[in-house]
Amino acid sequence: MGLAIFDLDNTLLGGDSDYLWGQFLVEQGIVNSDDYQQTNQAFYRQYQDGTLNIYEFLAFQLAPLRQYSPQQLDLWRSQYLEEKIRPIILSQAQELLALHRSQGHTLLIITATNRFITGPIAKMLGVNDLIATEPEMRDGCYTGQVKGIPSYGEGKVTRLKTWLKERALTLKTSWFYSDSHNDIPLLEQVTYPVAVDPDNLLNTYADTKGWAIISLRKKQADIYSLLPVEIRRSFKEGGGSG
Repeated sequence: MGLAIFDLDNTLLGGDSDYLWGQFLVEQGIVNSDDYQQTNQAFYRQYQDGTLNIYEFLAFQLAPLRQYSPQQLDLWRSQYLEEKIRPIILSQAQELLALHRSQGHTLLIITATNRFITGPIAKMLGVNDLIATEPEMRDGCYTGQVKGIPSYGEGKVTRLKTWLKERALTLKTSWFYSDSHNDIPLLEQVTYPVAVDPDNLLNTYADTKGWAIISLRKKQADIYSLLPVEIRRSFKEGGGSG
């Protein structure tokens, strides 16, 4: 049937949910504004540059989770989802998900952002399967530590291989949509790699490799007609939205 894999931040969303969570914490006075904002911005620049130490970032990003009860965190997260996430869900991303769904494909979101943030976002997008970085919990509370391998860079490949093995699935017919050069290791694994509004490094790499390059931010026509020919050919006959 095929497996359609999607990065989340700056791919299905018109922004970065990790960074925006940090901004939300600052705006609500939950964390020290000056120190936290500067560090959050520094880590985001490292991510963009491809120099991010994921474990250093997670120690910073998961720390607020251990400082408050899950009940309080859930209240803040609900507000965050409405104020920060719902406005940046891209309509053409929703159309792309619907197109793959209509083809009978299995839909999977894979993201470096932790599950506390991304679990509800995946549900908002109607995607049941999610591979995300897992924040550790003990006795019903977050510890501020990461559980297992973060789904970042090569970690996405490792986590995906485990996920596939558990479900007896393969990448024989597969798509992966991502904006980031950090996802090149996984883009190399799938049948149809697609660069979505790519950063400069991914744009250059995709162009060199002859990969499809698309935008989900420019509303021009139905999503099927905007897809490159090689991607449209990968769908069943009659796969268009009309």
